[in-house]
Amino acid sequence: MSGVRRAAVTRASLVLEHVPDLVRYGSKPSREPAKIDALQAALRPFEEAVAYAPNQVFVGNLPPEDLWERPRTWWQHPVEGASAHGTTGDILPQPAFYELLAEVDGFGLVQATTDPGPGTLALYDGDKVVGTLVGDHDLDESLSAHVLLENLAIKASGVHALRDLLARSGIDPASITHAIGCGEEAVGDRYQRGGGNMAKAIAEEGGLARASALDVKSFCAAPVHALVIAAALIEAGIEQRVVVVSGGSLAKLGMKFEGALAKGFPILEDVLAGMAVAGPIRKPGDDGGGRFHHDLRLELGGLIEQGHQDQLAEIDGKRGAVGDPINLGRESGLAAHHRNIGGGGAGFGQKRGSWRGDTDGFEYHAFAQVHESSPGGKTAAGYGGKINSPIIPRKHHLLSQGDGALKDDSSPGIRQRQGGLFSYG
Repeated sequence: MSGVRRAAVTRASLVLEHVPDLVRYGSKPSREPAKIDALQAALRPFEEAVAYAPNQVFVGNLPPEDLWERPRTWWQHPVEGASAHGTTGDILPQPAFYELLAEVDGFGLVQATTDPGPGTLALYDGDKVVGTLVGDHDLDESLSAHVLLENLAIKASGVHALRDLLARSGIDPASITHAIGCGEEAVGDRYQRGGGNMAKAIAEEGGLARASALDVKSFCAAPVHALVIAAALIEAGIEQRVVVVSGGSLAKLGMKFEGALAKGFPILEDVLAGMAVAGPIRKPGDDGGGRFHHDLRLELGGLIEQGHQDQLAEIDGKRGAVGDPINLGRESGLAAHHRNIGGGGAGFGQKRGSWRGDTDGFEYHAFAQVHESSPGGKTAAGYGGKINSPIIPRKHHLLSQGDGALKDDSSPGIRQRQGGLFSYG
């Protein structure tokens, strides 16, 4: 580590917002109006969402390994004594999220009227209309009520995560000089449909008065790109401290609701999820008072071109950073994190929603190509053609321990560490 400038992840927050009455506005439910009554009947109360084991993992109250041994299906085995307040974040109930939605609305879109008119969306609390969201232009689809709700929801979710990060860490907002958004929204108008800057809007609400900002788009892989860019800016000396932030995607609420209804399951994709990760430079020889546990290893990013899993052996020989092929038959905490960031809790344990060994024959090939996992359109994992036999680097991570060496433990899960944020273990 001596003589090497390293950007380090020092703090992160992972938060959830339980928004069952916004599920009707998810992309899939909104296209199936005849099934809304059945959907509404299958929604979970707040207490059940809190006690759902993957949600407890997400906010840091359980280690990911708990999911491996917990009886399936998870929604039928709630966590006893579950709390909405976790070690890495919290779960916000819907009324509080509605209040936050109105707070971060700078254009009068969220209104108290309970009589929605044409071109508006009703905000429900159960069967009761408690507010209305209005559009901002009759002829511009980008400014329709539905698109604006998507954008405002992801902003509120991201603000929730950023404020949680600042409160838990004690980081001075003025010390953050740059923010990078990595959500799945597209803020703009008909002249620039995705040209808006969500990171800047979230940073403003978080009090980051000195921060410039930009957004990074790459579907669900955007957080990886954003972390690499953040580290590069810090290690190049351009920025002093960067925060990577995102809110949850409204469009993905209720994404698999038809399968849930067919199996008699509750709607599990009823939460939004936000994340905020902060990182400054770690100077050579500085352990940050024990706080820096995770350097960002930029030299390990984008090493393997898509489809060239033979390069894994070469990297293994040079860096000792790659383990044996693993079976994706178990959902790790990282997978639960990924699925929550997409807009809902982890899947409901059937053929396409389970990662517990019942995925034989499900093609991983297309998934690996679409869900890139390293910068530049490359994937950090070769793949063997089936989801239960991909070649995944078990120790080849961008995160490392503070001494600059990768941890030997090869488990793909993430868990909380005393004094730090996450460690692979």
